[in-house]
Amino acid sequence: MKRSVLTRYRVMAYVTGVLLVLLVLGMIGKYLLALDGAADFTRLVGIAHGWLYVLYLIFAFDLGSKAKWPVAKQLWVLLAGTIPTAAFFVERRITHELESKLAQDEAPAVAEA
Repeated sequence: MKRSVLTRYRVMAYVTGVLLVLLVLGMIGKYLLALDGAADFTRLVGIAHGWLYVLYLIFAFDLGSKAKWPVAKQLWVLLAGTIPTAAFFVERRITHELESKLAQDEAPAVAEA
């Protein structure tokens, strides 16, 4: 597996996570605080999160298939983009796990050269 696959996933995990937190804040502003402009903000952030979540799903699925994850783990990572702040924690855990595997894969290649 290439490091770029992990990098794409990490970027989309952060983008999706930030947009989801912004969406939750916008919903609080719209429904609990009745702030002016919160409806437009929520609509804009909701659309952005929706489209970018699709990219997150694609990149997370690509990462999981290349890392040969079991289905349960794959679903766990895919759903992380729907729970506020979960994407940050899941991304960190996945990155730590795969960084060690990537380092092991790269070490023999460096030793042979």
